[in-house]
Amino acid sequence: MAIQVTYRRTRRLSMRIVKNGDVHVSAPFGMPKAEVERFIEEHRDWIADARKRSSENQKRRIAFYNQLSLQTKAQSDEALRRLKILIEPMVERYAKEMGVRPSVICYKAMISRWGVCNVKDKSISFSIYLLLLPEWCVEHVVVHELCHLLEPSHNARFHALMDRYFPRWREARKKTRNLN
Repeated sequence: MAIQVTYRRTRRLSMRIVKNGDVHVSAPFGMPKAEVERFIEEHRDWIADARKRSSENQKRRIAFYNQLSLQTKAQSDEALRRLKILIEPMVERYAKEMGVRPSVICYKAMISRWGVCNVKDKSISFSIYLLLLPEWCVEHVVVHELCHLLEPSHNARFHALMDRYFPRWREARKKTRNLN
C-alpha cells in the first residue's frame, strides 16, 4: 500500500485513506519534503488504524453485495424481474402524485449509487442491489430520484420536496447508509 503526496494550494498538511488502503497526503506548495515525511511518521499509528478500518469496511461491503448472486444469466434475469415488480408500482404511484414522468427507467448493477437521475433526458437508473434493502428504503430511493426531475440539486427546495413526498427520508437514508 502506497503513500502518495500531492502538493497543492492548501494551508496545512492533511491525509486520508482511500478505498484500496493507500494514503493520500496533501501538502502546501513549497513545504519541505522532510516536514511532510515527519508528518507521515508522526501519524503511523493513525495510518495503521485507518487502513484496518478501511479494510474491514471493504470486507463488509463485499459481503453485503455478495448476498445477491448475479453470476449467471438466469440469476440476473430473476433479480431484474423481482426489482421491476418492486420498483415500477412505486415509480407509477409517486410520479403521478408529483406530476413527473421519467422518459426511461433502467436497472444496472451499480454499487456506488442506489439510483441516478439524468435531468437532461429525464432518465432514471436504479441499482439492482436495491433488492438487498428493506422496501421502505427502496421507496426512499425512488422518491429521491423522482424529486430530481423537479429539482436537480440537493438544495433546500429538494429537501422540502422529499419532506412532502417521503417524510421518513432522513431515517431511510441513515438506515441505507448503515447497511452497506
